[in-house]
Amino acid sequence: MKKIKTWLCGLFKDEKGTPSSKRFIGIVSGLTLCLCLFINLFTEHPVNETLIEAVALLSFGCLGLSSVDKFSKKTSTTPDEID
Repeated sequence: MKKIKTWLCGLFKDEKGTPSSKRFIGIVSGLTLCLCLFINLFTEHPVNETLIEAVALLSFGCLGLSSVDKFSKKTSTTPDEID
């Protein structure tokens, strides 16, 4: 049980180990998208298609941005290095 809890907490952290809001929003919107599509299967009144597309774009965008951060190299310059 402790391994599962550690794994779930690790899902929301970036490569430095700090909590990532992009991952949190991406995962929550992905789960919301799955729930909306599941509800859409069994109801007479389908969920608005525009809403489904917006949630999908939010999910893909947030998770895509969090993966781009891994590959982008940030350079930090201190005032001593500017000479």
